[in-house]
Amino acid sequence: MLHQYVRQFGQKLVHRQPLEARAESESPEAHLNTLDLVSLGVGRTLGAGVYILVGAVAKVRAGPATVICFLVAGLSCVLSRLCYAEFGARVPGSSSAYLYSYITMGQLCAFITGWNLILSLVIGTACIARGWSSTLDSLIENHVSQRLQGTLSLQVPYFLPTYADFVALGLVLLLTGVLVLGARESTLVNKVFTVINLLVLSFIILSGFIKGDLHNWELTEQDYKPNTSGSPDTYSLERLDPLGSGGFMPFGFEGILHGAATCFYAFLGFDSITTRGEEALNPQHSIPFSIMISLFICFLAYFGVSAALTLMVPYYQIQPKSPLPQAFLLVGWNTARYVVAVGTLCALTSSLLGTMFTMPRLIYAVAEDGLIFRGLARIYDCTGTPIMAIMASGNIAAVMALLFELTDLVDLVSAGTLLAYSMVVFAVLVLRYQPDQILSKKEKTEDKIEMKSEVEGSPLDYGPEAGTSNILKSLWFPTSTIPTRKSGQIVYGCASLLVLLLTILSLILAQWPSQVFSGDPVLTTVAVLLLLLITGVTVIIWRQPQDPTYLYFKVPALPVLPLVSIFVNVYLMMQMTSGTWALFGIWEATGFVIYFGYGIRHSLEENNEQQPPASTFQTLDKDIPGAGSS
Repeated sequence: MLHQYVRQFGQKLVHRQPLEARAESESPEAHLNTLDLVSLGVGRTLGAGVYILVGAVAKVRAGPATVICFLVAGLSCVLSRLCYAEFGARVPGSSSAYLYSYITMGQLCAFITGWNLILSLVIGTACIARGWSSTLDSLIENHVSQRLQGTLSLQVPYFLPTYADFVALGLVLLLTGVLVLGARESTLVNKVFTVINLLVLSFIILSGFIKGDLHNWELTEQDYKPNTSGSPDTYSLERLDPLGSGGFMPFGFEGILHGAATCFYAFLGFDSITTRGEEALNPQHSIPFSIMISLFICFLAYFGVSAALTLMVPYYQIQPKSPLPQAFLLVGWNTARYVVAVGTLCALTSSLLGTMFTMPRLIYAVAEDGLIFRGLARIYDCTGTPIMAIMASGNIAAVMALLFELTDLVDLVSAGTLLAYSMVVFAVLVLRYQPDQILSKKEKTEDKIEMKSEVEGSPLDYGPEAGTSNILKSLWFPTSTIPTRKSGQIVYGCASLLVLLLTILSLILAQWPSQVFSGDPVLTTVAVLLLLLITGVTVIIWRQPQDPTYLYFKVPALPVLPLVSIFVNVYLMMQMTSGTWALFGIWEATGFVIYFGYGIRHSLEENNEQQPPASTFQTLDKDIPGAGSS
């Protein structure tokens, strides 16, 4: 009895959702070309990261070396986006990393991915609202913050703000109400905001190079020492010195790594492209290209803005809450300050709307599948909107915007998103070597019958020596040129082992980098052994046959590139502060309590009946106006 229960429990964790073909009438009309998708990706990505985050990172994490932080974060995002591009080419109708994981990797992986993406969207909403409030406050001479700080000052720990941001709270609640009433997202409005955004950013970059001074990248202690008596800065959590040591890298290499982990948040938003896969005219072609084009545009913007800002203003004089308008004020361009502030509000509004339109889609999908409370999938009859999903996510985001500082929220979003992206990368790596990536119900039944006949007819009684010899031979010299069930299991096991080894190596390099590279006998030996094991296991995966199915885009250099992506993502996660890890642990623990206490039981009924979910993301655009994606 116990054995049967454990077996059913294990099957439940790896249960894969079949991909059902839909009637043509159920499919949303394809109307988005590559330019439309690029506009969506750029509009979602160029928000708080370029207008707010760049100032916080430059002042207390990296100084002028912020440009390198964005380069490192961008390279990490390139690797993840390549895998996302293959996922978009392989399953253009899946619409999200959550559903993609459910179809290909199983229920537990899908829940972890979906739960962390919910974290990213909810807290991302709070981040953007906080940045919007700070920009508006700067535009009206800081009257709001001064009034709130004087009348509603909070006696709280250092990691919380000194006053409650009721402007951000009101903004999120207002837009939540708009969503409940059934507002739809407009592609035209998004294009207009994106064009304004790019024009303002171009103006900032050109102005920065005109008014910039290279001396600001070569500051010494004599330049900034008189400023050490400035006001305390809540944005810095673990810095070695209030203003660093001067030069291009005032906080050293460690500061660049911490800054890169924070800057990863700035590149979030390209998933809005994959969620519109069903509306793309040619998804296998347009999704991969639009992902990479939007990334390149965003990287140029981040690199140019961070360079312009640190050239115009010494990094220690940057105002983290509204860096760009204040920078123009310091260089004497007061009129330009208002132009930049208005552009900032447009960009943040576009980004906020995109994020808030996406939130109920994801929550509705996970709730409809039964992995979280089904009540969150309730539809409001009058407007056809998922009212409970909108209200729950909106209220949580509003409270987070009220009580937390921007950079604390950003680090938490980065941690959750890095984990979710790593799981997508793992899925792409493993599935390239599987014989059946996506099965319909009929194919799934035929596959089970075939597997059963293979087990019944396999010669397993030749003795342990023959079995061991066959296993070793199959690792290095596969007998088939196409993936088999055995080769797929080998790759899955090896990839799981590699994730563990890469995590251990990342932990060692993040905690004791100087000891490892200075030749500490113990740590250096451990690191070398880990590298040898990683190389050997990678070669085993490389020797296995890959799926020959034609895809318009495939990740190059398999299995090396996905493994490098996982390593970089995990290494950046190791740069997070202990406070971020504590909050992240609470979020993950809450999710597992919900899943194992509720989701795994309530999704069982649906899976036993073999009923597809109520089309989750796939018909949401058609049936739920207020849940349109970004």
